[in-house]
Amino acid sequence: TGPAPPPLPARGPLRALSGYRRGGERGERARRVSGWGWGCGGCGVPTCAGKAERAGFGQPGKGPADSGSQTVEPLEYYRRFLKENCRPDGRELGEFRTTTVNIGSITTADGSALVKLGNTTVICGVKAELAAPAVDSANKGYIVPNVELPSLCAERFRSGPPGEEAQAASQFIADVIENSQMIVKEDLCIANGKLAWVLYCDIICLDYDGNLLDASVFALLAALKNVQLPLVTINEETGLSEVNLKQKNPLIIRKHPVATSFAVFDDTLLIVDPTAEEEDLATGTVTVVTDEEGRLCSVHKPGGSPLTGAKLQDCITRAITRHKEVKKLIDKVIKSITPK
Repeated sequence: TGPAPPPLPARGPLRALSGYRRGGERGERARRVSGWGWGCGGCGVPTCAGKAERAGFGQPGKGPADSGSQTVEPLEYYRRFLKENCRPDGRELGEFRTTTVNIGSITTADGSALVKLGNTTVICGVKAELAAPAVDSANKGYIVPNVELPSLCAERFRSGPPGEEAQAASQFIADVIENSQMIVKEDLCIANGKLAWVLYCDIICLDYDGNLLDASVFALLAALKNVQLPLVTINEETGLSEVNLKQKNPLIIRKHPVATSFAVFDDTLLIVDPTAEEEDLATGTVTVVTDEEGRLCSVHKPGGSPLTGAKLQDCITRAITRHKEVKKLIDKVIKSITPK
């Protein structure tokens, strides 16, 4: 992927959630040792560099330049690391990349958030408008998500109408909103049969390096928690709406869904938070969405290798743990920007 985009103006401080469970800074953990493998700083466990050496890297006739080159034989290159329960970027199979969230990044939006998951960067802006509710749901408002994958985020995408991957991501986000009940559409109704809120949620990928769905769901949730809606009333005499911009209320978020994605290697091995290269090499992917009660909201598996019941349960268990980490991060950021 290209260089990271410049920082956007923010209302609140930037917070980070490290995917590295053991001690040591990422810079130290990701220190390259002997040209191949990565050093782990202060974690007290065998380093990925040592594992890489056992996999044959750094030894005459066995190094990547000889047979397992990442360019010539990328799958074999990855397999040598995976056999040692580590990855070329220094992470173990169950480790997430460092996650950061910046809430209130777009001052012209009613709510916004910028999320970075490793190099993957996604920004979400929410715009609220007024409209008449549908005839068959007179007491409900609207939520319209849209995911964009512009050509600037990766060479694989092209300018023009949304491609298949962008459309699939948009549908996934719509399903998560509906299944999780994160927002009850009745809460968006202002006057039954007359007026309701429409929330346009634009999710734009600025830098694509895999795991788009996790970053998109996180950015959407953070942006919605940043939304402030003005008080709107209907004038009984004129029948027109009156908007009080001086009195605003936060959007009611009923549930807090968090997505956790996995890549399947060789039909059996699961790794979390896959990069773009890992997604391309994997035999399948699966995304599990859970809420704060540990309830399963959605399982998204677009073909690929089948999963056993035990493997799927393992994914759900890991997703519940990940949810707690993400929820803790977003609560910390919201608290930091809330006026005392």
